[in-house]
This record gives sequence, C-alpha cells and structure tokens, in this order.
Amino acid sequence: MREKSTFLTSVLGMQSNLMSFALKLTLNKEEASDLVQDTTLKALNNEEKFVENSNFKGWMLTIMRNIFINNYRKSARENTVVDTTEDCRHLNLSQESGLETPEGAFAMNEIEAIIAGFDADYRLPFSMHVAGYKYEEISEKLNMPLGTVKSRIFFTRKRLREILKDYR
Repeated sequence: MREKSTFLTSVLGMQSNLMSFALKLTLNKEEASDLVQDTTLKALNNEEKFVENSNFKGWMLTIMRNIFINNYRKSARENTVVDTTEDCRHLNLSQESGLETPEGAFAMNEIEAIIAGFDADYRLPFSMHVAGYKYEEISEKLNMPLGTVKSRIFFTRKRLREILKDYR
C-alpha cells in the first residue's frame, strides 16, 4: 500500500490527464471539470482498492470512464418520456400529421372507422404495426408466423389505399 502523501501526489499529478480524457468524453468544459472532481474524490475514497505496482493511470481513467457511463445512463433514464396515452398511433405521427386541424382529426376518425371494419385477422397486426411494434413482436404477441404478419399488414395497407384513393 502506498503512503497517503504518495497516493495523493499521484492523484493530483493525474489532473491534467484526467481533464484531457474528460473533455474527450463530455465535449464540455464544465461537465469535464465536474467529472474530474468526481473521479478524484472517488479515487481518494477508494485508495485501498488500488493494487500496488499496477497501472495507476489506467486505474484512474477506468474510474472516470465508469463514472461517465453511470452518469450518462442515469441521465438517459431521467430524460426518458413515457407516454401513457391510450392512443399509441400518435407516437409515430410527424408534427405535420394534420391532426391539429379539425379536418385532419375528422379524416383520421374516418380512417379509423374504415380500419375498424376490417376483419380482426388484418386489423390487429396492422394496428400494432402503426403503433410501432416490429414485425417480430407482432408475430410473437399474436402467435402468428412472421410471413403472415407481413402479408396481412401489406394487404391492409393496399386495401386502405384502394378505399382512400379518391380521398386526396
């Protein structure tokens, strides 16, 4: 085990290397400074875990990388929006979908009424696809072969196009 002052000197001597690595990770000077500070504190609090005669620089950079990854994952979890609305089709619509206008909403209601008139064997896979499910997920959930799912979605689209061809 190193002496306390030797370990502290080694940690302080790594500050410029840590800052360079932190800037590469964060691309932001303030975030990089915070990352260096977090890394330094963690290294000082875990001095007993450092194995003598091993790569000190590698140990410090690994601590930094792990802190960065954990912070990124935490941030991603905090910034994830979970939409609990019943109508999942809105998730896949572009901003210019036209649903904001009364005409657009009316047209969507007409389309939904047409789809509701389709046989469930075609309506369910198509609705799930529009809601964002992948073909494989639809196949699994409906206990249906993948090829059948794809063809039913294709034929439902084709039928919708035929019914709505004069709509434009």
